[in-house]
Amino acid sequence: MTAIFLINLARSTERLANSQRQLAAHRLSFERIDAIDGAMLSQAQKEINYSPSLNKQKYHYSLSAGQIGCYLSHRKAWQTIVDRKLDYAIVLEDDFILDTSINSAIKNIEQLPLTWQLIKLSAYQNRTRKIAYQVPLQFEQKLVIHKKLMTGCCASAISYQGAKQLLAATKTFARPVDCDLQHIWETQVTGYSLLPYPVSQDCEQVSDIKSRSNARVKKSFLARKDQQLSSAVNNHFATAAFIKKTKRALPDDPKYKKGAVAPFYS
Repeated sequence: MTAIFLINLARSTERLANSQRQLAAHRLSFERIDAIDGAMLSQAQKEINYSPSLNKQKYHYSLSAGQIGCYLSHRKAWQTIVDRKLDYAIVLEDDFILDTSINSAIKNIEQLPLTWQLIKLSAYQNRTRKIAYQVPLQFEQKLVIHKKLMTGCCASAISYQGAKQLLAATKTFARPVDCDLQHIWETQVTGYSLLPYPVSQDCEQVSDIKSRSNARVKKSFLARKDQQLSSAVNNHFATAAFIKKTKRALPDDPKYKKGAVAPFYS
């Protein structure tokens, strides 16, 4: 049975009940991960993993207590995957909306013809992005590599090796968790998306654990542009390498060759 972890704050009882109703409707069981409330942490506790000095170098504003708590909550879920030596688990935040395709998506994940580390099952505020490469799956779904990994952590599948590598790569962090996941050349964890997404984010709900900081210290314009340019270049080459690796990993089967209908950076 697929392990499903739900990140949920103890005080968010309505969200928990709503999540439980949705998962039960699809006959899916889950385990609650007690989310870390960043507002309840001391500065010393925050800085066990969060580095303010590295944040000044790598990001354009200081992370809020909520964002730090969100990051630590996801690391807690990843640690659970590793501790239990699970093949993979689906990690949900409690502001999700399940589509009827969720069980088909799980079947596809379990039958993928290649090894993987991370699969996005939703996108931040249900946004879209251009596709660089795609592989057809059953049930009219497809495994996709976007030109840049989608933001948002509402719903993801994470393998044992993916979780293990993410824990090692993010022992010290400086950016929001979904932003760090985009830096695949730093984490060495590459991510697919499964489309159409079987999970959407409930945009009417404001996240309890990752609210944005009210006071942002902006970098200079030139410093931020330099950071964005460096990331774009690194992402281009890292994504190209990811696509090549995916192509080599696919079985010599005509249906997968036909799946390569989205040329890289077309």
